[in-house]
Amino acid sequence: MKYAEIKHPSHPQHTLTLVAAQEPYSCDGCKQRGFKLGERSCYECKQCNFHLHEECAMPESSAFHPFFKKCEFKFVENVQGERRCDACGKDVLGFVYQCQHKDDPYDLHPCCMKLEPTLNGDGVKMKLREKVSSRLKCLKCKSKNVAKDLKGWSYESNCGQFCYHVACVKDLILENWKKGQTSDTGLQIMVPNMEDAVEQSGRSKNGKKVNKYLRKAILVLKLIISAIFGDPIGITVVCFEQLLSS
Repeated sequence: MKYAEIKHPSHPQHTLTLVAAQEPYSCDGCKQRGFKLGERSCYECKQCNFHLHEECAMPESSAFHPFFKKCEFKFVENVQGERRCDACGKDVLGFVYQCQHKDDPYDLHPCCMKLEPTLNGDGVKMKLREKVSSRLKCLKCKSKNVAKDLKGWSYESNCGQFCYHVACVKDLILENWKKGQTSDTGLQIMVPNMEDAVEQSGRSKNGKKVNKYLRKAILVLKLIISAIFGDPIGITVVCFEQLLSS
């Protein structure tokens, strides 16, 4: 259940209000970026410029994830030492779900813990994977791993043509925002490396098949953005003009 206003122990001096964030913000709980347009998206104290993701404002005391079948994750506000999220590879700087696994705990950002296992839209189905399948690479970073020693979670399409690391889509949103790539409809996201993707798919750069492929590429990225950041109203996903005009 969503509440229009809440009191939170991390900001006891003021009430937090559920608002629509119109630009990227830094969550004062997990210290990760948040970004949603067009719907309620975070709890805010406008007076103090204080924000919390919904997932950070109203966490579960314990949680389970199918990728870690024997682990019970506990919500922790502060962790000791340098840690990183086992889903996206980003640093753990604040609120986190942690499972004590022998000498090396697993860590998940609250937003990563809540990622949907499957995404569906207009005939496209994406599945959350613990690691990139052997036959694929992330279409943004062109790698199987998000870091040298971390595979990182990804979303892959059932058709086997599309794959993006969760971390790479997070970076893609912020990169485009910092570049000021906006239009009358809001933030404009360029589908990355589409020329390489078309070539890897074995398709010619001419004809209806390519346009169909590119339309599906746009839908795929919209679905993943929606899973990570919320309903992407105000975000336009586009391909390279030279490919669309082929």
